[in-house]
Amino acid sequence: MKNQNKAYLYAGIAIFFWSTVASVFKIGLSKINFIQFLFFATITSFLILLLINIFSGKLRNLAVTGKKTYLFAALMGALNPFIYYLVLFKAYEILPAQVAQPLNMIWPILIVFLSVLILKQKIRAISFLALFICFAGVYLISSQGDPCTFSFREPFGVALATGSSLIWAFYWILNVKKGGDEDLLLLLNFFFASVYISLLMFILKEFQNLDWMGVGLAIYSGAFEMGITFLLWIKAMKLSQSNDRISNLVYLAPFLSLVFIHFFVGETIFVTSIAGLTLIVVGIIIEKIRLF
Repeated sequence: MKNQNKAYLYAGIAIFFWSTVASVFKIGLSKINFIQFLFFATITSFLILLLINIFSGKLRNLAVTGKKTYLFAALMGALNPFIYYLVLFKAYEILPAQVAQPLNMIWPILIVFLSVLILKQKIRAISFLALFICFAGVYLISSQGDPCTFSFREPFGVALATGSSLIWAFYWILNVKKGGDEDLLLLLNFFFASVYISLLMFILKEFQNLDWMGVGLAIYSGAFEMGITFLLWIKAMKLSQSNDRISNLVYLAPFLSLVFIHFFVGETIFVTSIAGLTLIVVGIIIEKIRLF
């Protein structure tokens, strides 16, 4: 099999798993609460990232990692995955999965505007059009099938889901500014996040009344939202002749996710969800491929 075909295969598997996580989040969060869910997902992701760094030989670099890097990782681990996923999972508890999932997708546009503030990058006029298109999509999705009311249903949940995109964008902007070995920094982030979520679990006594189906779905999320899927995606990017051939495929995931949400969660998919998601993807693509 040619390398490009292997790249498509690895990317396809990763996209498949990413497409399932919105349904897994929603079902799992009906069994255990968002703090319990985050604990098991974070520990799972940390262990997988630990194994990745062990087998890649990067773990030995921890011995020569400076104190500033550890402090930075402690801060970033608080931001993501700790705060980011607490916010996102709470949004999934409140909102239908078909609403929470696409509202969490607007971070590529937010990165552009945060880059202006933090990285002092210039912004193009077309970026404002892309932002407008994305937020038109946000409105349609948030209306949950009734856009003529000109109001958001469950505004707190909508604020959490869109806010999670802002946290994610801010996290990656800070990572770009810092630089360094991404795999090792990600491992440290998840180590510190594991400490934070463990402390929260003990303080709130959340180790009681666990549903094992919910725990299993949280472990699945930890493995396939980040851990194993992260490895598959990196492999696909390395094998591909052009990163654009692979990265553009990721836009299939949210549409495939709606199919899983319909059949496994049992939600009736609103036309506004499909239309809003399409607008968000169009806005992101306009910004990404620089049409103007």
